[in-house]
Amino acid sequence: MTQANPLLIAQITDIHLFADTKKELLGLPTAKSFDVVLEQLQRMRPQPDLLLLTGDLSQDGKPQSYTRLAELLSPLGIPTYWLPGNHDQPLVMQEVLNEAPICPEKSFEAGGWQFLLLNSHVPGCVHGKLSSESLAWLDHQLQRADKRPTLIALHHPPFVVDSDWLDGSSLQNSEELFAVIDRHSQVRLVVFGHIHQEFYRRRGEVHYLGSPSTSIQFEPHSHQFSLDEEAPGFRLFNLYPDGRIETRVERVAYAHELDLAASGY
Repeated sequence: MTQANPLLIAQITDIHLFADTKKELLGLPTAKSFDVVLEQLQRMRPQPDLLLLTGDLSQDGKPQSYTRLAELLSPLGIPTYWLPGNHDQPLVMQEVLNEAPICPEKSFEAGGWQFLLLNSHVPGCVHGKLSSESLAWLDHQLQRADKRPTLIALHHPPFVVDSDWLDGSSLQNSEELFAVIDRHSQVRLVVFGHIHQEFYRRRGEVHYLGSPSTSIQFEPHSHQFSLDEEAPGFRLFNLYPDGRIETRVERVAYAHELDLAASGY
């Protein structure tokens, strides 16, 4: 990548790997769907400059699931950054996901952009919340790099998405996050997972984007738990040094019979 070209990022989210690779999530073998995503990433030309993993990387939170994740990502040789979701175990992740090309840093620069990764995980809860320490850290990091376009990532959406059952598990203190963002005009983009579907909202000059999961998809605008038969996917971003953004969702050629009668997971 040169300054004349954008930084290409692949956002990968809600993988839900198990320690036992044969296990399925609502009828879908998450290890197999993730393999297909990785194959599509390997075929991409140009290759992504970095991967951004936005939580629920494991379904069971066991060390073996994160070790397997690292083994799968390593052959790509692409710098990979991560944050936890509600199904993850952050302390286990820190122990396992810390060797190149996987990077444990939560603040870094690339392609003229600043990246800030937040932990919205609340132990024992499905919903998310940012601690006062995380919000203070975010504010401090934004003050330090006040002229560089900035991407903020977290797992839980700071907006409701018009799905009754999902909206109860969004970020619980979104207004506190917005208050920090509103003080820093360089923030261009906030990305998240958790909702297993495409989502876009603009607030002021900031774009808020959700991504499909590499595993099961949730039916948009559903009042109760409902799966969508859309294929697994991921989101790509082209980020330009002047703050311009281009994005699209990529779906993979993978179909599997789902437990469409499920009422939760």
